[in-house]
Amino acid sequence: MPELSPIPFVKAYLAGDELAYVSRSFTSAAVTGDGPFTARATELITKLTGGLASLLTTSCTHALEMTALLLDLAPGDEVIMPSFTFVSTANAYVLRGAVPVFVDIRPDTLNLDETQLEAAVTDRTKAIVVVHYAGVAAAMDGVLAVAAKYGLAVIEDNAHGLGGTYRGRPLGSFGVMATQSFHGTKNVHCGEGGALVLNDADLVARAEVIREKGTNRSQFFRGQVDKYRWVDLGSSYLPADPLAAFLTAQLEQFDRIQAPRHAIWQRYDEELAVWAASRGVGVPTVPAECVHPAHLYYLLMPSHEDQQGLIAHLRELNISAPFHYLPLHSSPAGERYGRVGPDGCEVTERVSDRLVRLPLYSQLTSDEQARVIDGVISYNLVAA
Repeated sequence: MPELSPIPFVKAYLAGDELAYVSRSFTSAAVTGDGPFTARATELITKLTGGLASLLTTSCTHALEMTALLLDLAPGDEVIMPSFTFVSTANAYVLRGAVPVFVDIRPDTLNLDETQLEAAVTDRTKAIVVVHYAGVAAAMDGVLAVAAKYGLAVIEDNAHGLGGTYRGRPLGSFGVMATQSFHGTKNVHCGEGGALVLNDADLVARAEVIREKGTNRSQFFRGQVDKYRWVDLGSSYLPADPLAAFLTAQLEQFDRIQAPRHAIWQRYDEELAVWAASRGVGVPTVPAECVHPAHLYYLLMPSHEDQQGLIAHLRELNISAPFHYLPLHSSPAGERYGRVGPDGCEVTERVSDRLVRLPLYSQLTSDEQARVIDGVISYNLVAA
């Protein structure tokens, strides 16, 4: 029997105009940052997120680092965040000497549990970072209420959520700042890239300085100052315009990229529903007030043994289906630099040990998805 062709977990998508735009950028005078494609990509990001302004960055990690600088965090300041997230969410604040305070997630949406926020607030707390896991919005009403009560900044790590909404508002428009990822694994991408979305007019000018190595270089090029100087902290967070050109081609085709992703997500949800319900397997929860961008589809297996068993079973069928985040609070760096909120992170530990992500990308064919679904259904649970 011939070996089945591999089905990867993710496959980067080309919308069509990427290479032509990149070629145009390289043959223009604006091959460095802040060229015409940077301006166009920024315009599209701001529109999709409903933000006040946006700045393209070299990664979502760097956008998060910029939020830490803009918050003027000092050693010992605390930033509340979920333990179930990528390391960049914590690293950005640890680099400024701040302490990440890890709060548990909800068992339904896998987002920060807003009911545990208030107990984690101390007189050193400066900000709350929410992660819209799988592009499903965190419970922003509850988060914003706690933030307003204690005068805390809210940052949205929206790496998964471009195109998602909460109560009709785009994700990225709720926090004082939000960050986006355009890594090759995201719905739209430029290989490596990100953006900082700003929703406070007072932060825009300084964010521009921080992104330009702490100089007012952008003001100089606009003729607003006679020469540019070192005026603040900063680093080189500005991507070259050819990367922005690639991203622009993707953003211009956002709806076309999204359509097959939603169809694939919906088919998983419909065809695995009976199997999952009969075996105690969890599937994504999307509250009525949320619209998600079909970033990923996951299964919550009954046990860690079944998580590893399903991954191995699908691997034998040449299908890649990985686990996801390991809890930050119990990682070596998390124990060294952070602390756990008073309610612990039991749900995070349980979810991390059980979650399996299924292949989801725009080019996944109907036959390939059928193979994935059949592969999942053919798995025999450990306790069955």
